[in-house]
Amino acid sequence: MKFRLTLALIVCIISHGTSQEISDTSLGKGLINFTAKDSSFSIKFAPRFQVRTNASWDHDGNQYGSPEYNFIVRRARLKFDGFAYSPKLKYKIELGLSNRDISGANEFNRNTPRYILDAVIMWHFAKNWELWVGQTKLPGNVERVVSSANLQLIDRSLLNSRFNIDRDIGIQLRHKSKFGNQFLMREKLAISQGEGRNVTEGNEGGLQYTARIEFLPFGTFQSKGDYVQADLKRENRPKLMLGFTYDLNQDAVKERSVLGSYMFRSDGSLYETDIATIFADAMFKYKGFSFMGEYAKRTAENPIALDVDGSPTGDVVLTGNALNLQAGYLFKSNYEIAGRFTTLDFETVTGRLPREQYTLGASKYIVGHKLKVQTDLSYSTLDGNDDNITFRMGFDLHF
Repeated sequence: MKFRLTLALIVCIISHGTSQEISDTSLGKGLINFTAKDSSFSIKFAPRFQVRTNASWDHDGNQYGSPEYNFIVRRARLKFDGFAYSPKLKYKIELGLSNRDISGANEFNRNTPRYILDAVIMWHFAKNWELWVGQTKLPGNVERVVSSANLQLIDRSLLNSRFNIDRDIGIQLRHKSKFGNQFLMREKLAISQGEGRNVTEGNEGGLQYTARIEFLPFGTFQSKGDYVQADLKRENRPKLMLGFTYDLNQDAVKERSVLGSYMFRSDGSLYETDIATIFADAMFKYKGFSFMGEYAKRTAENPIALDVDGSPTGDVVLTGNALNLQAGYLFKSNYEIAGRFTTLDFETVTGRLPREQYTLGASKYIVGHKLKVQTDLSYSTLDGNDDNITFRMGFDLHF
């Protein structure tokens, strides 16, 4: 009820503030851009949503069966950002409204919808230094940190869905150094709670430690394009980012580090084990061509969850490795074709079979990523046998 009242208040403020005025903003620049007269704060409000349809065919060993159809609102979000007191003190708030955005109610978040995606303060306290405090994405694999608003295929890869380290609440320290005229190095360190977003009870288990380093030998991308898929700016010089991440979740209590199910034991306590995840990734762009490559590996000290009597509970940490390769070419007409290959190889204790997926997609960027139509076709195999074909089409609108 309180959330609905908050939304109603936002709508009333927007209606009152814009009913008699013509704004000089444009599509993709935010529905509201406001700076206080005394420059003590600013706010940009930018809602967005994604709708899509899916059709999936499973192979039963002889032929493909009848397709299963699905129409969904994949994402519907409200984003606020700006600065407070000084331009050196920035903030970001992002709320999710779709079913998949708010799902995950449990006893550790008081069985409530998980509306908050991001709530983070970013303080530029010295030259080349920033301190982040709050809930936001950890500095993990590049594909996860790329916003879902800036994807060149309908959604992220299987590597990301199985091994990413997602969002958490804590602190991050970020620094960058420049060598010569172009070479840039960025370091990112994070200490977080280790249980994912919107946890209100506890801290169960230990803390999570994340370190990432990035190298940009040819200088920065246009418009932060190292974290935007597709070369919409058509870089006139080659641009490359190489990134490496190490993440340690001490005494983790979930099957996928900060994601997945809690590993309960028969007495109601939680099984704990150290989980380590590493990523190596790259982003390259040049004259409409883009390439992204990622490798992920997850290990656990004791991946099989044990009950109080030492017997297996049935829960197992999802360990293994994955490779994801993705490339696309943007034509001058703003049509793009893109392809992706992903392979997953799980450790034997998980009981999961290896999987491969091939995806071919096409996009029409009407106003860049802010207004676009996309479609893709994926072919998946499980251990080289059970096949699946999935067709997806989606529409994105970001104010």
